[in-house]
This record gives sequence, structure tokens and C-alpha cells, in this order.
Amino acid sequence: MTNHEVFTHTAPDLLSVLEELRRREPIFHTPQFGTTLADFERATAPEYWEVGASGRRYSREFILSTLDQNPPINAASVGWQSYGHGLRRLGSDTYLFTYTLCQAERLTRRATIWQITPEGWRILYHQGTIVSVDEDNAVPS
Repeated sequence: MTNHEVFTHTAPDLLSVLEELRRREPIFHTPQFGTTLADFERATAPEYWEVGASGRRYSREFILSTLDQNPPINAASVGWQSYGHGLRRLGSDTYLFTYTLCQAERLTRRATIWQITPEGWRILYHQGTIVSVDEDNAVPS
């Protein structure tokens, strides 16, 4: 497996899940999956938290309050591009979805832990890490 394949590998039986989650990312910036505070509450597990690009940890309550006060922009309408998607099953109903997001001059690696429930998909955890365009990917030997 090449370096790139290690980071983007998705088992063939998970390709439909990968596509479903790819359409839902970047979280909070995809209007077809919600634009209201109630939508964001349903999309996040009660124990949801995230690590922002700064390295700060944010609680679900903080994120929901921020989204309520500052509605997020639509990623597609401002030209954000994602690539390098990968998916790994963590448990019977839990998945790690990873990708790179280009937001004009800002490049971030993203990781979201998703869970499928009887009510639909919900997010358990999210992290975004800023990287430089020329940063190499490294695979342990």
C-alpha cells in the first residue's frame, strides 16, 4: 500500500457508508442535512465534543451555542473542496471518517467519528488540524 492508500483506504464493503458520510461533511456546513439548532442537536450525540484547529477542546454546548449565534456557511457555495476521503469501521455501528478540506488558503485534515442509530447518523467526535500545503504524509515503517 502506498502512503496515500494507507490514509484513504476504505474496505469495499464500506463504500456505500463512505459515500453517505462524504455527503454529510464538512459537518455543520452542509445545508441539506440541517441548518437549525434542532438539526444540529439531532446530528450530535449528547456526549459530542471536538478539538478545533487551534488544539482547543470544545463541548457540545459550546458548539451548539456558537452555531446558534453564528449560522455556518454553506461549504459548496463558497467553493470548499474535500478530498482524500477514508473510512474505517470502529465498531458495529461506529465509523471513523477522515479527509482533507481546502478552504481557500486554509488546509485542514479532518476526522469525524460517526454512529448510525435507529434515528439516523449522529456525530460523536470531530477534529480539524491545520496543515501546510507542502506537508508530507508519513507512514510508520
